[in-house]
Amino acid sequence: MSNNGFFDNYGGKYVAEVLRRPLDELEIAFNQAMKDKSFLDELEIIRRDYIGRETPLYFAPTATKLLGGAQIYIKLEGLANTGAHKINNAIGQCLLAKRMGKKRIIAETGAGQHGLATAAACAKLGLDCTIYMGEVDVRRQQPNVAAMELYGAKVHPVTSGSRTLKDAVNEAMRDWAANPDTTHYVLGSALGPAPFPDIVREFQSVIGREVKKQAAERGIKIGAMVACVGGGSNSIGFFEPFINEKEPRLIGAEAGGIGPNVGENASRMTGNAARDGILQGYKSRFLLDEDGQALPTRSISAGLDYCGIGPQLASLGRSGRVEFTSILDKEALAAVEFFAKNEGILFALESAHAGAAAIKLAREIPSDQAIIINMSGRGDKDVFITSPVFRPSEWLAFLHSEIERLKSAKDIHEAE
Repeated sequence: MSNNGFFDNYGGKYVAEVLRRPLDELEIAFNQAMKDKSFLDELEIIRRDYIGRETPLYFAPTATKLLGGAQIYIKLEGLANTGAHKINNAIGQCLLAKRMGKKRIIAETGAGQHGLATAAACAKLGLDCTIYMGEVDVRRQQPNVAAMELYGAKVHPVTSGSRTLKDAVNEAMRDWAANPDTTHYVLGSALGPAPFPDIVREFQSVIGREVKKQAAERGIKIGAMVACVGGGSNSIGFFEPFINEKEPRLIGAEAGGIGPNVGENASRMTGNAARDGILQGYKSRFLLDEDGQALPTRSISAGLDYCGIGPQLASLGRSGRVEFTSILDKEALAAVEFFAKNEGILFALESAHAGAAAIKLAREIPSDQAIIINMSGRGDKDVFITSPVFRPSEWLAFLHSEIERLKSAKDIHEAE
């Protein structure tokens, strides 16, 4: 847990007075819920019967053989309901909000998985749902947008700033500040003002606790654990039970984008463009200019192109407990293809950054030890991004045929 909202020098609650009361109320309600057996029992039943926990820890025999060195295991969070780890936090926070008497839920989303999970959680628990999503991300993550709307959520494209995740967070914060009595903001990553980093880590730590149990049951000696890092929700939950231990190695894979220059990546803990700063209510490591304004970021994965990182991960990176590496877009794409063809597992582009890091690391870890990759989500959502790369001519032909089909259907409808 944090120390009064801080992880060493990072964290805090740097918000306008209008948000202090709802944040303080949230912290009290969360601490009470975590000690309430009825709340925890209900959450455990939902995890089992709705999310589908526990998720498998899969041994990847072909990848292990081809890479040499460590045994490769994959924590299949992509098999959780809605296709990613995000549902763990969404269900937890929505259940907490319902306990607090809130009727309306808002959330931000980048790749769309958090928005999708929140929309699904609201549909299950009978809560009104509004999702803020950058206009750029709305365009490149249409399958998730369609699913959110099918669950009954209202999706608001954000047209300000870079029109990506950072701007979606800003809009969600504005909404919450205007409607604190009726609304709860389900922040999707382990960042933002306290107590959100603690809340998100707690609800996501189910991943790491399962890994620890599964590895012990099967006699697996873990040499390293690897997770992608945007804001940090999947990684901090994956790492949580191991943070205060000396082993295994904990490795976070950041978005290296297309290169090392400003605007070409989203690497906060690697490279030399990041600095300490305060943004969106908390202190951490951010990609900022000399005036403290967020710099542009770039990644093929919509969920990793955020300019900051969660405060606990920033602290763990500074202490050396978590190692960080930067993965290029092309390396992530190669990892998608590698695990799909050799293990029949389709990684989300975000998760593929962790897969790429594991590929690089495999020979450094002895063969009697394991590298466990957190496959935080499935790659179905990325079809609009990966298809133009892997099969460009066929994808173009498909889009043309779909346009013609839709035109024909419209003509028939108008004629009727």
